[in-house]
Amino acid sequence: MTAMAKLLVDSQCALGEGPFWHDGRQQIFWFDINNRTLFAANAEGAPEGEWHFDEIVAAAAIVDNDSLALATETALKRFDLASGDSEHLIDIERDVPANRTNDSRVHPSGAFWIGTMVKDEGPKEGSVYHYRAGALNRIISNAAIPNATCFSPDGTIAYWTDTPTRKILKCRTDPETGMPVGEWTIFADVSGHPGYPDGAVIDSEGFLWNARWGGNCVIRYAPDGTIDRIVDVPVSQVTCPAFGGKDFKRLFITSANKTMSPEQIAAEKVAGGLFYIDLDVAGLPEARIQL
Repeated sequence: MTAMAKLLVDSQCALGEGPFWHDGRQQIFWFDINNRTLFAANAEGAPEGEWHFDEIVAAAAIVDNDSLALATETALKRFDLASGDSEHLIDIERDVPANRTNDSRVHPSGAFWIGTMVKDEGPKEGSVYHYRAGALNRIISNAAIPNATCFSPDGTIAYWTDTPTRKILKCRTDPETGMPVGEWTIFADVSGHPGYPDGAVIDSEGFLWNARWGGNCVIRYAPDGTIDRIVDVPVSQVTCPAFGGKDFKRLFITSANKTMSPEQIAAEKVAGGLFYIDLDVAGLPEARIQL
């Protein structure tokens, strides 16, 4: 089954990433990592906020209806959406100025898995950290581009990829703490399919939706790793999906236009936009972080 996503917001992001639906506010949030910007819109794409930062911010976790926990290039910070004020929570690789945060997501236990990577990409000097209730622990090392972090609905399985490997991995996790308790094994080898595995999200049936950088699509995988369906996207650099809307059946999809040639930009005028498709399957609310 293949369907086509449509443009919702022509946001022209250099690197659109980290989308999440805030069900308490009924808003979709997403980042332009390269331009240090956070956007918010309602389910129909009407703008409802824009925030600019003095450092890279790649992902966020929901604290409550008024604040987020931002994964910045130096720290985890509590951010007040109304005032724009930030409160430092804990350092994240502050002593590694070559690195920044990347794809991150909250486990059902409230643990925030936070990925880091080298800003210029390439070297495998990134990591994934587990943050919960004030404690930060490294759980994955030697990563190039951490992506696709997401969890089964019951919190017993984590999924993750190091994008250049073209392999999505899985491991057992403690549903109470969100810590990995098993070995990483291959969930899906995507080398025979278009693009590279980028961001991912799990739906209410436990299926994984994976965006494909360079692949013009989002692919839905069954829990056994087989392909269930494909959503085509009219741009090539597809970065991350997120479920939202009142019934969680609208899939939002971010994209990027960085590194594209003038010819590619001309062919993909809405690259960097936020796209959507309405589905017959629902997603899940984002878990709240345990600060």
